[in-house]
Amino acid sequence: MAGLVGPRLYSCCNCRNHVARHDDVISKAFQGRNGRAFLFSHAMNITVGPKEDRQLMTGLHTVADVSCCDCHEVLGWKYERAYEQTQKYKEGKFILEKSKIVKEDW
Repeated sequence: MAGLVGPRLYSCCNCRNHVARHDDVISKAFQGRNGRAFLFSHAMNITVGPKEDRQLMTGLHTVADVSCCDCHEVLGWKYERAYEQTQKYKEGKFILEKSKIVKEDW
């Protein structure tokens, strides 16, 4: 029966809207504004805010905050551009803060 379970999902901590799949986790070793964060290759049911340059721990990046499309809780950000060559792998990826998401259907 374990093989019949659906995909493991992460949901918004506020309204339980599905925002990401566990299969899209690239790394759990990132830092957000409020503690640990996960790097995802994709996110869903989110809105992407305006782009802005931010000095992060790994250098200057152009990022856009991402929010739940239902309750508008800010969940993290999307990397739009990395200025340092070693950070280019983050472009187009999403940071979701661990404190802002919950495991769903595990």
